[in-house]
Amino acid sequence: MAFIELRDLNKSYFTPAGQNEVLRHVNLDIKQGEFIALFGPSGSGKTTFLNMLTGIDSPTGGDVQVGDMTITQTRQRKLTKWRGKNIGIVFQFFQLLPTLTVLENVVAPMDFCNVWEPGERKERAMELLDRFGIADQAYKTPDMLSGGQQQRVAIARALANDPPLVVGDEPTGNLDRMSATNVFNIFRELAEAGRTVAVVTHDRELVQTKGLRLLEIRDGEVGETSLEAATKRRTEELAALRTQAHDN
Repeated sequence: MAFIELRDLNKSYFTPAGQNEVLRHVNLDIKQGEFIALFGPSGSGKTTFLNMLTGIDSPTGGDVQVGDMTITQTRQRKLTKWRGKNIGIVFQFFQLLPTLTVLENVVAPMDFCNVWEPGERKERAMELLDRFGIADQAYKTPDMLSGGQQQRVAIARALANDPPLVVGDEPTGNLDRMSATNVFNIFRELAEAGRTVAVVTHDRELVQTKGLRLLEIRDGEVGETSLEAATKRRTEELAALRTQAHDN
């Protein structure tokens, strides 16, 4: 049984140049515990796709079901509360609160959603920080940490309320190779533990991670792919662009 169901999902934006169809008739099932990597050309709609999963943005048409919640039929106020408890979001630029300590950043979602008892929240946060090897950084502010450490804090914060779905929008885009690989391994471990993980990435080395399901967005459509097929298409596109530039 699917944990996430997308049915005839469409998303269009109106621009001065006319209607821009970003997603077209997307039908997709994602099982609980799957690790999904979504990639495609810049501007293809990868972030829009994640925004549909999380309810941050609304589709032009179609339905999104996550667990027992039909996102497209839920009012934003209720959706915001549900999202805080059920979805952990990891951003490319970390988006940690600079005036709070690392520990306070991880506790903040628990305070907002009131999931854990007040006396349990600090202990819960410290357990997460220890899990990712940064408990010794708990009382520092984010600017005192490396990029890889900040992203680990961001992942710990995303897991604070123990959400069944974790999404990342280019979560390794600002990290060095070793840090990026470590972060991707954390996501893999989360999926192995039963969480559903969906990330957007451009990194073709990372998408070779074991157990990954690859999806590609192209011309508004989302479909299964392989690294080999996507690489071949990208090579052909770049060759065509070079030929076009030469002819001009």
